[in-house]
Amino acid sequence: MADNTNKIYLNSSGPYYVDDDCVACKLCVNVAPGNFKMSDDGTYAYVYKQPEGDEKELCDEALESCPVEAIGNDG
Repeated sequence: MADNTNKIYLNSSGPYYVDDDCVACKLCVNVAPGNFKMSDDGTYAYVYKQPEGDEKELCDEALESCPVEAIGNDG
């Protein structure tokens, strides 16, 4: 389960976030490219835009699919 005390600093403010357990598998970026991006050095993903409308379904899919449970939703 993602830990909101270990959020990646680049996450946009809001309920969805990626924590420092991210292993850069890119699954979330592939599932919800409108909301997740990879860091410039490619070592982790982060939420660059909080979801709106139908994007929430994709972010939830990314959260549920994350192999290391590094995506959280405090909303």
